Amino acid sequence: MSTAARSGELGAFLRAARERLSPAAVGLPDTGRRRTPGLRRQEVAQLAAVSVDWLIRLEQGRAGTPGSAVLDGIADALRLAPDERTHLHLLARGEAPPVARTPGPVRSSLRLILDSLPWPGYLMDHRYEILARNDAAAALFGADFGTGAASNSARLIFLAPDVRAVQLNWEQIARETVGYLRLTATRYPDDAELARLIAELRSESPEFAAWWDDHTVRERNFGTKVIRHRDVGDIPVAYDMLAAPDGSGQILAVVTPVGPAAARALQTLIVARADRLGATTLRAASA
Repeated sequence: MSTAARSGELGAFLRAARERLSPAAVGLPDTGRRRTPGLRRQEVAQLAAVSVDWLIRLEQGRAGTPGSAVLDGIADALRLAPDERTHLHLLARGEAPPVARTPGPVRSSLRLILDSLPWPGYLMDHRYEILARNDAAAALFGADFGTGAASNSARLIFLAPDVRAVQLNWEQIARETVGYLRLTATRYPDDAELARLIAELRSESPEFAAWWDDHTVRERNFGTKVIRHRDVGDIPVAYDMLAAPDGSGQILAVVTPVGPAAARALQTLIVARADRLGATTLRAASA
């Protein structure tokens, strides 16, 4: 589609989106009869925190190339669905928007998949915040994994000495994390929390700062590493990072054993945790 054709389609799309909304649907007072259905441009501009003149130019294809954050404000004001938001960005900028601006809640289907895995698994957002983990992950990484101070995987990798000590491929995993975060920072340029995380890691970790400054960009999709566990020794494992298919930006990380000995070691840890949980439940029931 040519630029001119996109501009015409953009204006028609924005007008149609305005016309299908009532003031009450967006929390505005209804001031009486209107010459045309839906919201006025002034109301959309108020909701999106832009000027009416700029909105008119956008509808007429004269606003240049608007920023992603501004278009997201328009999308919110018009109550656009995710597919419609993508359509808006494609028409106005010629490119799709970042996958997601903020992580949504963990879907029940993803939680069910996570809990049904026989091996360690956890769900992260694009900031490496651990949103959920299964019992097998707690057995391998510790009961506090995914909670409190241990709720962000990037912080654990760079700022937790005990985590660094048990990751025998620490430099590999750390460099992959830096590369992924640099790529993510480009995808989410307006994410203040992500920016704060990166600034913290640059300040607190000399390795992170050095690798950040070499501008490595890398998707962290899969690989192998060795984890040293105090109870069962060294465990070679594979890790796979699976993107959730719903556009949430969430990542399902799955850790699987490499070889029979690793499988036996992981199984020993998982069974031991299940026994501890069962004993705790039994004591609580009999108290």
